[in-house]
Amino acid sequence: MNTATKAARLAIAILSIGATAALAGCASGGSPLDEPGSTGSASGEAIVIGSQDYYSNEIIAEIYAQALEANGISVDRQFRIGSREVYMPEIESGSIDVFPEYTGNLLQYLDDTATATSSEDVYAALRSVMPDGLRVLDQAPATDQDSYNVTRAFSEANGVTSLADLAEVTTPITIGGNSELATRPYGPDGLKSVYGVEVGFTPIEDNGGPLTLKALVDGQVQMVDIYSADPNIKANDLVTLDDPEGLFLASHVVPIVSDRVTDEAATVIDTVSAALTAEDLIALNSLSVNEQQSADQIAKDWLAEQKLF
Repeated sequence: MNTATKAARLAIAILSIGATAALAGCASGGSPLDEPGSTGSASGEAIVIGSQDYYSNEIIAEIYAQALEANGISVDRQFRIGSREVYMPEIESGSIDVFPEYTGNLLQYLDDTATATSSEDVYAALRSVMPDGLRVLDQAPATDQDSYNVTRAFSEANGVTSLADLAEVTTPITIGGNSELATRPYGPDGLKSVYGVEVGFTPIEDNGGPLTLKALVDGQVQMVDIYSADPNIKANDLVTLDDPEGLFLASHVVPIVSDRVTDEAATVIDTVSAALTAEDLIALNSLSVNEQQSADQIAKDWLAEQKLF
């Protein structure tokens, strides 16, 4: 198959990708964790749950919310807040009590000198640098981390399967991703310092969505930052480049919570985390992206399937 045909198929695949899902909803039911009359917060008020402005993160937050509600714990949803630079000050101020995060990226945000790369080391390091009044609960088996991806045609034409291979590419390389990628430790400066690779950067503000994919397929950029649990990677036959030097830290889904979250509520959330696998998260994301199901419905069906409430 020639490059033009592959690009055309990629473009067709992109057109089949649906828009991201709508918000909100709640669940009902019983659970072994039920404590009638409990509010789940130390002050007796509803627990405020936030999420990033990213459909996958919203799904996880909705799962937390429905699981807590199923156990008689009141919640207040504050979803689609934005990037880490926007929501972390809100969390640290006490305005948000529960937030689904990612271990590696959060560690780098809190400590840009962190050297841990493995799953357990990153989690331990993250626990040690959490701001006062905040703690991390158990990390989930599910991962969703930044990854650099190229088209199959670019990979084969340049012999590129890892970030280290980029140093041998003689044509200019431009990365596409959200604007904050420009200053992330794993952004252009990180590629230069770790792999000796000089790249350009084009901001594309859709979290690795259809605009990012179109820019890649159309050749406007040669490499894009897409979260590893995004079903678009497989749907568009992209090649995720290996990272032998650990530019990207291991990044598992992990809830961060305030002191207002009681042990009972924490147990509910930890039960959810223990059940959430990497395969589950990709499948849940596909329901949002490809079938345009709402976060509410996706969360409700997954919790029922897992028999968690």
